[in-house]
Amino acid sequence: MTVLGGPVQGRVLIVAGSDSGGGAGVQADIKTVTALGGFAASAVTALTAQDTFGVHEVLPVEPTFVARQIELVLADIGADAIKTGMLCDAGVIDAVADVLGRMARDVPLVLDPVMVAKGGRQLLDRNAVASLKRRLILRARVITPNLPEAEVLADCAIETREALIDTAQGLLALGCKAVFLKGGHFPGRTVADVLASADGVEVFEYPRIETNNTHGTGCTLASAIATGLAQGLSLRDSVARARAYVQEAIRTAPAIGHGHGPLNHGHTVRPFGIPK
Repeated sequence: MTVLGGPVQGRVLIVAGSDSGGGAGVQADIKTVTALGGFAASAVTALTAQDTFGVHEVLPVEPTFVARQIELVLADIGADAIKTGMLCDAGVIDAVADVLGRMARDVPLVLDPVMVAKGGRQLLDRNAVASLKRRLILRARVITPNLPEAEVLADCAIETREALIDTAQGLLALGCKAVFLKGGHFPGRTVADVLASADGVEVFEYPRIETNNTHGTGCTLASAIATGLAQGLSLRDSVARARAYVQEAIRTAPAIGHGHGPLNHGHTVRPFGIPK
């Protein structure tokens, strides 16, 4: 497939909520896929009014319209990978699962179980967690929970590095092929993330960057992994590249807003010269 004569390396369908502040959600997803050389399409599940301080209001999209967006993208453009983020409630989860089951059964799914915004706003109905497990997690190529999300999914407390590894392995019982459990919520100078699959467990460690500019890191990481899979990379290589991309996006983040600022999603793009 070509666009304007150039090759497109990986089509990624994003199913997630919109962030009016531009740092997370569909906006961060599209920036990430584009910066890594892929093509991003989207199905918006909710409109949010938010800034760098948090989510202030949420306007859910009707499940039938979410499904219609997905259907049209898959029928025309297609997808080499699908990434889901904010899904709001059981109705949207069921609608997404139904369409993917009919039209994208063999397309790898990267599922980011978005439950709570950084500012504390609930983004997934608590009663919808069971639907998420029953309808979508079991068909995911990989799920990418952070520590609080993993605690909800596993129904346990994670207080040590050993528990982090055990929980990542335990979540495989939900039916997903792999778990990438992010350990950034643990305090300390080093951050440890865990990739668990049938092939075993790998722990990725990197130095923590002390900054408030971390809005949208989870969305960005999941979309980066999805882009790698869409481009034919292995899961391990997709994760490794995604982590490196996010680290640099945090390190070079612009000082935008007065709360938790966004990342520098465009650090892979060489700037064009400005004509005189």
